[in-house]
Amino acid sequence: MIDDKLLVAQLKNPKTQEQAFRNLMSLYKKRLYWHIRKIVISHDDADDVLQNTFIKVFKNIHKFNEESKLFSWMYRIATNESITFINAKAKKKHVDISELQNQLVNELSNDIYFSGDEIQQKLQKAIITLPKKQQLVFNMKYFDEMKYSDMSEILETSVGALKASYFHAVKKIEKYLTTN
Repeated sequence: MIDDKLLVAQLKNPKTQEQAFRNLMSLYKKRLYWHIRKIVISHDDADDVLQNTFIKVFKNIHKFNEESKLFSWMYRIATNESITFINAKAKKKHVDISELQNQLVNELSNDIYFSGDEIQQKLQKAIITLPKKQQLVFNMKYFDEMKYSDMSEILETSVGALKASYFHAVKKIEKYLTTN
């Protein structure tokens, strides 16, 4: 396993950049894809956003100051790209974000890349009823099993605020699942 400092140095060096970028993609592609997929819901959209994320990482690696972990920095880029994408898609369709997300979750059963059952689809419906920040926090904690300290670095929010967001998200999801 290559360490972040070495990988960043290789990414910033024109002679080693290409191979380092391949290594970076193989290390983080799957984790970033699933993070993005939870936000944009559609497989095809997630692939597009993942590609945009890696392009942004490649173009901006020289700006990475190494104060945070490489993955945290990339995760923040993926999160921002996902939110920008979903906002643009909603605007293009002339609907609000929650309506767009409802449409996308309802289409999950037809998605050949979604292997979830009815219960998982119901959970996805519950998650999209949450405010965007609670969606992010819930997905990062519940699905990605991320530590609050890492989430704090990515979302630039205090650990206490993240714990509160997660608590409220869980309560809202429980309520949704028991009443629907």
